[in-house]
Formats: sequence, structure tokens, C-alpha cells
Amino acid sequence: MKKILALLLTLCMAGGAVPVWAAEEPAQPIPAWGYGVLADGYAMGLFGDEIYTQHSQTVTREQLSNLTKVVGDKLALLEVEQRAADDTALVIDTTRGGVVNALYQEAAAYAFPGVEEGPETFMTSVGALAGDGSGLNLDRSCTYLEAVTMADSLILSLYDSQNAGSLGLLWKAAGNGNTLYLLGSIHTDRNNVYPFHKQLRDIILNAEQVSFELDFNDQAQLAEFAAMQVYSDGTTLADHISPELYQVVVNTASMLGMDESVVAQYKAWALASSFQSLSLLDDTSGSNAMAMDLYVNSKAVNAGIDIGAVETYAFQGGIFDSLSPEYQEVYLASGLLMVLDPNTMDEATKSALTAVLGEEALTPASQEAVAEEVEQIGLWMEQWKARDTEGFAASYPKEETINSDDELNSKLFTDRDPGMINYAASYLNQEGSHTGLLVVGAGHMIGSGGIVQGLKDLGYTVEVVPKP
Repeated sequence: MKKILALLLTLCMAGGAVPVWAAEEPAQPIPAWGYGVLADGYAMGLFGDEIYTQHSQTVTREQLSNLTKVVGDKLALLEVEQRAADDTALVIDTTRGGVVNALYQEAAAYAFPGVEEGPETFMTSVGALAGDGSGLNLDRSCTYLEAVTMADSLILSLYDSQNAGSLGLLWKAAGNGNTLYLLGSIHTDRNNVYPFHKQLRDIILNAEQVSFELDFNDQAQLAEFAAMQVYSDGTTLADHISPELYQVVVNTASMLGMDESVVAQYKAWALASSFQSLSLLDDTSGSNAMAMDLYVNSKAVNAGIDIGAVETYAFQGGIFDSLSPEYQEVYLASGLLMVLDPNTMDEATKSALTAVLGEEALTPASQEAVAEEVEQIGLWMEQWKARDTEGFAASYPKEETINSDDELNSKLFTDRDPGMINYAASYLNQEGSHTGLLVVGAGHMIGSGGIVQGLKDLGYTVEVVPKP
């Protein structure tokens, strides 16, 4: 059971985020004015990949219904005083005016300043409605991109007016005339992490360079990483794990819509990472489940900001590829246990998992311990949103993880933190006056060997960014 818990603890630090790409090429390029909405709109669930092919089409009733639901859900989280509904019924249709009315109704349920002035005046005042030089064109059909832009602008504007949004675990390092913001990430999407606070969004957009653990945009590296996850020696997963555990994998993957012919190609560590990533999602996760690293990357790329990377996909893939066969089997069984309910498992599944993890893995006490660890990730997310760096450092057991005898832990921290410190120091040591942002797993920021302390030891000034 200690291995299960250790793997769960290190999951948030592993660079396992996978970029979300459009399923189809756009029928027409998205206009330049629409780029700014893509990251926030996708992260908040205002739209999915269909935006790339349907952005210029008239918004449908179904799409408008989704937009109003997302807006309503996000505004409810602000806990603004509610107000009585207006007596005047508003026409809701797929014209620009109809979309304005639909979105306004969600805001009008709360006592936001100026909301009593009505749809057109209020939506214009908060920047959610703008014309094209010839007027507001409220009678014209509203395109999907126009509708999502209105919804996105409304949410962000009202969050900004309430000084709300996720702050992030954020430090500021300075030296030699350079500034490097350090954002500790948790590679998932849950606890209603979106939208980010305006302070954090502005830091992203004002950076000259934004660097991550990996370059999510490097297609050659992504292809290489994809190749590392599958067997290339003529074997399949069935040749590397017990027949009983293999059947559990096949059954579980089938429930998730994957065929055996596909699953069998993947290595144990790749499937384990996927199962554990899925286990972190819950009803607080966004509909698109966009990991925060990918959100920052999308926002920076769409703004034309230079992207850097500390490591390569080959390096990170090699960490998992070098794990012993025995460890990979434990890793896979642990991942399965995270997505399956012991109370509904058949005897064959229980037998296969306990054969790898031990009889204690399915005991009530062990399951309670795992549930507590999953809840701990929820606590870390809340600390992330509140920029509680001290609370996170105290609650995240980095030193315990490093000092354990777990095969994976030293590879994830001891073998990687020094490279991240050197990368940050190189940025601060360059000539000129530059401002950048480094986004890596939050676990790499903290502790005696982490980036924050490492830069301090090198003589740089590092401080937590004050909350706005």
C-alpha cells in the first residue's frame, strides 16, 4: 500500500499532460480577434474542439444553452448577493441581441454593479458587447465565435470586478536586471481552477518567454513520446504482465471505450499514468479537463509569446521506461485500483490486483487511506487557488517522498530539481533586462533542494508574489 500512496503523491509532479489538438482543420482560419478567447474559453468549457470548424457558423440553440450554463455556474461561485429577476421578459434567440439577452440573464440574477441598467448597457459596460464601427448589429445572426467571446468576456470581467480567480503558487525571482516568475503547477484540472485571476493572466501575457517542463507544441517530440509509450519489439502488454492483470486492464479500458487491440499496444507505465490521471478528475473538473500547464501554454502561444522547455519528452519518457518490469506492474495495478470501485469488483479482478499489490490493498483501512490521499490533492488545489505557498509546502510530503525507498521518487525529484534550478538561473543570468515565466510541477518549487531555495542559494532574490 505504501507504493500506491507514493505513486499517487508523485502523480501531480509528473509531466503527463497531453496537449489537446483540434480534431479537424478549420474550414476557415479563426480571425485574429478570436485568438484571445481560445485558452480561457476552452478551459472553462465554453466550447470544445468544434470551435475550429464551426466558429463562423450561426450559434445553435444547444450551443447557447451550454454557454449560459457555464456562465451561470461560474458566476454562482462568486457568491455575489442575489437579486430578484426582472419583470420584463427578454427575447432569447440566435441573433446577437438574443445572445446578449441570454447571457445577461445569468448576470442579472446577482447584484453586480450596473446590472439594473439592462442587457445592452450592462454588457457593453463590462466589455462583453462591442460593435464593429457600424453599430452593435443586435439584429444580425450571431456567430459561434461571437457568442463564446461574449460569454468569455462576461465571466472574466465580472471575476475581475470581484478580485476573484485562481492566484496560483507564484514566486518572483530577480537578479542581474532580469525577472523570472515561478509558477508551481499541479498537472490536472479540478476544484474549479478556472478562471485564473487577472494578476496571473497578466503575468502570462506580459512575459517575453514562458517555459515549461516540456514543449507541448513540438510535434516531433510528441511523436517520439507517443512511440515510447507503445511496444516496438513485437510484444504486447500481455507479454509483460500476468494474464489475470491483463484481463483487468482490457475490461477497464473497455468501460472507457478503448478496444483491446489498442490497449495491448501500450506499455504498463503509459496505461498506469493514464488511469491515475483519470482518477484525479471529479465533478469539479472542467468539461474539457484542461491541465493548467496546457492552459498557460495555449494562452502564451495564442499571444505569440516565445515558448521554452526545461526537459524533453524523451527524457521524461525515459524516466518511466527505465522502471523495472516489477515496478511497472505495481504501477499499473495501482492505477487500476484508483479508477475501480473495490465494492463492485468481481472476484477475478480482486484476485489479480491483490496478487500484485498484496491482500492489504483492498482492505477498508487501505481504501480509506487512498481516499484521504485523493482528498489531499483537493486540498493542494485549494491552496494553489489561494496562493497559500506555506500551506502547500507544509502539506506536501516532498522530503518524505525523496527519502523513501520507492524506485520512482528519486527520478522525479532528486534527478530533476538541479536541472530546473540551472535553467532558471540561466534565464536570470542573461544580459539585458528580461521578464519570463517558468511553469513546472509545484513539488519542484519547494523544499531544501527545490527551485525557490536553489535560486536563493545562488544569490538571487526570490519572494512570493503579493496577493492583489
